[in-house]
Amino acid sequence: MAELTLVIGNKNYSSWSMRPWVLMKQLGIAFEEKKLRFHTDEWDAEIERWSPSRLVPVLWRGGEAVWDTLAIAEALHEWFPQKGVWPGDAAARAFARSASAEMHSGFRDLRANMPMNIRASHPGKGMKPGVQANIDRIERLWGEARSRFGSGGPFLFGEFCAADAMFAPVVTRFRTYAVTVGPEAQRYCEAMLSAPGVRAWLEQSLQEKEFVAEDEPYAAAPAG
Repeated sequence: MAELTLVIGNKNYSSWSMRPWVLMKQLGIAFEEKKLRFHTDEWDAEIERWSPSRLVPVLWRGGEAVWDTLAIAEALHEWFPQKGVWPGDAAARAFARSASAEMHSGFRDLRANMPMNIRASHPGKGMKPGVQANIDRIERLWGEARSRFGSGGPFLFGEFCAADAMFAPVVTRFRTYAVTVGPEAQRYCEAMLSAPGVRAWLEQSLQEKEFVAEDEPYAAAPAG
């Protein structure tokens, strides 16, 4: 039995669940998955047992819960210092944490108007006022990280780290909504979509059948 249990929501929709799942898969940190599907009797019956905040993700270890994506990243950094959850270089680590925190608290227009929906294709949808400004800022962040710290590999800080996991759902949004980005950002998106941990999440997302209306502003519920 794995030492860690990660509680998540639907893979197709839950961007916050995606982040620690992909991080642990990509870095080779073993865990068991507990999925609670949104808006189901299962969720209503079990979420309070599994999550102090009644939100996902939650990571359990030895009877203790860590909730919220950034808190989970910091816990993993403490428990597995050899895994490279954050960059080893102090300047890179400070930038990675700052970029991750900005993703955690910012880009509200993008998140509101282009919700994560991996199996969907909605080219051009969601481009409301403020969304392009969010996209431009993300491109600048990625570009600075790559130019300053990314020489050691295809990810933001060379090797895959928590900052890449934080932006993984953004990469899927850019694909779902056919967002146009510059060549450097496009290369980064391609590297992310090819990363084994990201690929595994995407493949499993496509197997889900649930339709969550709150996360489907651009599609009608299937008949029947």
